[in-house]
Amino acid sequence: MASNFKIFIRRHNGSLQFKLMGDFDGSSAFELINTLNAYYGRGAKMVVNTEGLSAIHPFGLGVFQKNYYRNKLSRGLAFTGKYGDTFAPQKSKSPG
Repeated sequence: MASNFKIFIRRHNGSLQFKLMGDFDGSSAFELINTLNAYYGRGAKMVVNTEGLSAIHPFGLGVFQKNYYRNKLSRGLAFTGKYGDTFAPQKSKSPG
């Protein structure tokens, strides 16, 4: 995992907010997938905020997107921030 990658989690208005910070690589992708799986079903909606990411490595993005559908996380998950559109797999829409 990128040494500076962190995930901050909080509840807000009935949803779970995941704020990503640092560099996103392959190990970071697996950490995010595992974290989302652990919290899946605990909130009506899960929102991943990408605003705090400094860099997204193509391999990490690919690992995340490949596992995104395999783990059925696409239901109830939205992406926001400057990398929201990049992060969201092609079949998903980002709310801005």
